[in-house]
Amino acid sequence: MSELLKSVKLSLNHFLVGAFAILPVYIVVQIFVWLVSFVLQSVFDVREWMGHYWITAAVFIAVYALLVYIGRELAKYRQSLIISLFDMLIERVPFLSGVYRVSKKVIDMFRGQDGNPVREVVYVEYPKDGVWVPAYVTNREDDRYVLYIPTSPNPTNGFTVIIHESKVIKSELNFEEVTSFMISVGSDFPKSYEARNLPR
Repeated sequence: MSELLKSVKLSLNHFLVGAFAILPVYIVVQIFVWLVSFVLQSVFDVREWMGHYWITAAVFIAVYALLVYIGRELAKYRQSLIISLFDMLIERVPFLSGVYRVSKKVIDMFRGQDGNPVREVVYVEYPKDGVWVPAYVTNREDDRYVLYIPTSPNPTNGFTVIIHESKVIKSELNFEEVTSFMISVGSDFPKSYEARNLPR
């Protein structure tokens, strides 16, 4: 039973790694599908096909298996043949290559890739003095921090700001803890003692 649970957990881990890796591909594909759908509906008035439930189930299983395969390749070899082939293909498309490159950089940042395994978290006064929020450090140039300030309860919405290092206070929170803090609107605050040390 424990071996089964271990293999299920490993499969889910590979699935998550694969899902993060495929996300930039998904964004580009969605743009392409939208463009094709727009052209077909506008010019030819072609309606989308409605699939049956068994087709939907088969597609779901196939997608899950594909993401697990990609995640396993990335976990084992740090690269995937499927992703590499898509990289080569998409680099030849002017507009989509830019969207794909930026999306991939953002996803790699959140995954701690590109030689940046340490995802630093800081506190910053925002939106006014005396109000402190946790923020992700996304980049740094000399004494300037580039921060992403997430919003609650959806941390995928937020603000990107550039600020002097003297205006931030370093935190011991990690990426996952800040995300949980935002989603739970502050009810899950693992290192709440840090709040006592923030200036008034």
